[in-house]
Amino acid sequence: MTAQIEVTEDIVTCLELRRIVFINEQGVSEADERDEMDAAAVHLLARVDGKPVGSARLLTYGEMGKIGRVCVLKERRGTGLGAALIRAAVEEFRGMETVSRVKLGAQTHAIAFYEKLGFSAFGEEYDDAGIAHRDMMLLL
Repeated sequence: MTAQIEVTEDIVTCLELRRIVFINEQGVSEADERDEMDAAAVHLLARVDGKPVGSARLLTYGEMGKIGRVCVLKERRGTGLGAALIRAAVEEFRGMETVSRVKLGAQTHAIAFYEKLGFSAFGEEYDDAGIAHRDMMLLL
């Protein structure tokens, strides 16, 4: 499996992937999943054999980049695609001269996954859309 991960303007496809993963599978409400930040974000879209299989949303706040709404279709989990999406997101932020650190809110079951990619957890556990999370940071 060779995934192609690129910045995309195809927000509709990214939103559909997020609907499948967050709303349908994880039970997140549409009100919690959708927000006005999509219009200001950079979106990454992962494709395998031309088929959309994952996405991530990148936002910048001064010197901080934020990775969010990372999703991979169930049949592609465990293939390295999620790690490839995170690495691609980090590389996007490395290309932005103002960004010096990258933050994300990790579902607590995924903390070890992000630690393997160089992120460190900080702060208290919190609830986001009914799912336990902790913030994580990577210095560039």
